[in-house]
Amino acid sequence: MRAIRLGILGSGSGSNFQALHDAIVAGTLEAEIALVMSDNSSAALLHRARESGIKHAVIDCRGFSTKFPIEAQHEVAQALREAGVDLVCLAGFMRLIKAPLLDAFPNKIINVHPSLLPAFPGLEAWKQALDEKAPETGCTVHFVDSGMDTGTPILQAKVPVLENDSYTSLHARIQEQEHLIYPQAVCTLARKLLA
Repeated sequence: MRAIRLGILGSGSGSNFQALHDAIVAGTLEAEIALVMSDNSSAALLHRARESGIKHAVIDCRGFSTKFPIEAQHEVAQALREAGVDLVCLAGFMRLIKAPLLDAFPNKIINVHPSLLPAFPGLEAWKQALDEKAPETGCTVHFVDSGMDTGTPILQAKVPVLENDSYTSLHARIQEQEHLIYPQAVCTLARKLLA
């Protein structure tokens, strides 16, 4: 079986990109990162891709700060197709994906979210969990659909909420689990997609 080709979309630090890349380098994930794209030209994600010698590009969102214009989605879909991408992995990508991209990669776009979905969808889920005094939270790798964190879960990991937790400490422990389960989920999907 050939290595699955991944496209990574992100907006920020790229820690989940790094987790996937590290798993590939370690030989625990048989995959190749074909293209990294960001809607933020100063994202650390792009710097990480450059340092790793991975093809990368900036998404032109036409000056919108949160909207993901249809034209931009068509351009991203085209770039991913041209790169031969099999599976699109969102890594802290802060825009909602809609029809053009979803149609181009049906059931082939996944995300990792810092809660046990369906609990605490949306932004800063670790803060939501702490504010709600939840006894536990965690993270979920899930398929992306047109809703906000509403796609079918693939893999989850639980994280207890400790009595002395701060937003920062809880988020850090959730991220540790994200970095473990994201490569595992990609590995599982690779076997199905390339079978």
